[in-house]
Amino acid sequence: MAFEITDSNFQKEVLDNEGVSVLDFWAEWCGPCRMISPIIEKLSTEYNGKVKVGKVNVDENQDISVNYGIRSIPTILIFKNGKEVKRHVGLTTQANLAQLIDAQLS
Repeated sequence: MAFEITDSNFQKEVLDNEGVSVLDFWAEWCGPCRMISPIIEKLSTEYNGKVKVGKVNVDENQDISVNYGIRSIPTILIFKNGKEVKRHVGLTTQANLAQLIDAQLS
């Protein structure tokens, strides 16, 4: 299951993380966010132990959203060793996200 990333745990869970983190920026009222949510959950299971997969509710965690310029959701940010390395805005497939993640693991 994907971690809940908040303004208060973002530093520890993502920026201080040695390795790859994938964050799904979403909101309850967002239709495409609800469509991508099962994909994010599958990825969190598939990459368990290799990648930290988290969800950021933009309505509840505005500091992270503002700091990373999140203007449209869903937005997926991929971090490696605490630095943003890839960004995808909008709905996408599980295969596409897996390809983006795999590129950071090699």
